[in-house]
Amino acid sequence: MNPKSEATSLGAKLDFSDAVNQLSWDDLRIIKTLSECANRSATAKKLGINVSTVSRRVAQVEKALGVALFDHRKSGYMLTAEGVELRALSERVELDIVSVTRRISKANQGTLGKLRITTSDSLLLYFLTPIIADFKAQNEGVAIEVLVGNQTLSLARDESDIAVRATRKPSESLVGRRLATIAWAPYGSIANAPSSPLFSDDQTWVSYSAGLSDLRATSYVESRVAANNIAYRTDSVAAASVAIAAGLGLGFLPCMLGDITPGLVRVGPVVAELNDELWLLTHQDIRKSRRVQAFMAFCAAAVAEQKALVEGQLTLPVT
Repeated sequence: MNPKSEATSLGAKLDFSDAVNQLSWDDLRIIKTLSECANRSATAKKLGINVSTVSRRVAQVEKALGVALFDHRKSGYMLTAEGVELRALSERVELDIVSVTRRISKANQGTLGKLRITTSDSLLLYFLTPIIADFKAQNEGVAIEVLVGNQTLSLARDESDIAVRATRKPSESLVGRRLATIAWAPYGSIANAPSSPLFSDDQTWVSYSAGLSDLRATSYVESRVAANNIAYRTDSVAAASVAIAAGLGLGFLPCMLGDITPGLVRVGPVVAELNDELWLLTHQDIRKSRRVQAFMAFCAAAVAEQKALVEGQLTLPVT
């Protein structure tokens, strides 16, 4: 390419770039409306602007692009081929604006984006899952991911947004609120409810191991039951509830799980020394996130309505 043609090409690119930079949504809207109304007066009236403004803005766009956008005929203003292209652009931009506006409006009513919650299996299955479902029904724009485990995931490392935990000592790096006291009681299978007092020699028991060996319930049972009478150990409270319901033995469970698990019945009163605390936590850096605030407020209100269940105060038949 010779210098002259190269300069011409560069100039064309610069002119086109300038033209693109000069285009605005108002310009596109005027072009679209003029193509629909076919005359300047109707266009000006529909847009709430002056007729002279319509003429001037169209002329400016045509000059910037170096093309004619309309043919002025007796029947009115008709789009040229180039004008048709620009009208198509205006329609796409309009659709994008409507779409974004709708999403933002929806966000004002609810929230948008992903919300990651970490909790234990025992809290999640029957208790927290319905709360999440109700929250999701009111906040369709939120995509929820639940991470299950008894280990503490790092909210600071962006592994999770919210933690729902049974603990007496929440991490000092987290902020949140204590929702309730978690009561524990002994449970047995409805089909095999014990006929003798608790901790009799003829009873088998379910207990905890590994990551749950520090539970108060673990030491409480194992200090009262002979080792050969502990038939089943697990590192999952939810698994323990299923084992008890299956008849593997008696065992201690949080009332918020035991009272609503099919096939289980309380076989003794709440043991206060086994109480734990239910906490709703987040990291201080994200505590003002709309998603986080919305879920924490919703969850706290939902737990308050079920506080009797969490604290073992439901009126239930005791074997």
